[in-house]
Amino acid sequence: MESTLTSLETWGYLAIAFFSFGGSLVVVAAAGVLSYMGKMDLGIALSVAMIFNFLGDNFLFYLGKYQKKEVGKYFKKHKRKIALSILIMRKYGVLAIFIQKFLYGIKTLVPLSMALSKYDFKKFAFYNFFASIVFVLVIGLGSYFSGELFIAFFNAIKSNPWIMPIILFTIIGTVWFVMENMTRKK
Repeated sequence: MESTLTSLETWGYLAIAFFSFGGSLVVVAAAGVLSYMGKMDLGIALSVAMIFNFLGDNFLFYLGKYQKKEVGKYFKKHKRKIALSILIMRKYGVLAIFIQKFLYGIKTLVPLSMALSKYDFKKFAFYNFFASIVFVLVIGLGSYFSGELFIAFFNAIKSNPWIMPIILFTIIGTVWFVMENMTRKK
């Protein structure tokens, strides 16, 4: 976490652009904290994050729509998860575009599965634009206004480094458990 903050401070907006293209929630939060600390401009950081988050999901949609054969071989083991994301998309429609921004593990699959299900690209791009704005504003402004709390948390981890592995294993285990139960055949 600290290395992410250090790289953001060093590389700044270029790092935000690169990681936001991949949909990184951590980098947007780190940009908010750095803006709180006065090391970045909040408006520029969030604008860069919005633009590249929007472009990243559109790129995934493009790959799913026009490069099916090349993308398909990477997802042979994940057919069940793709089928689940198609069902989520059909059930929730446009709301799925907004929800997937906040869920790791699904944020790559939803744009791909929407493309595979022949969803209209213009429609996806339109809703993805607003979903990117909502995602970046919620995470970026939330971390900006919670900056003092994040700084206290990082200082606590610095003084007690044994806490971080416990937190990481708990988060990874919880995400794995939830994803495993969601994709299990019922």
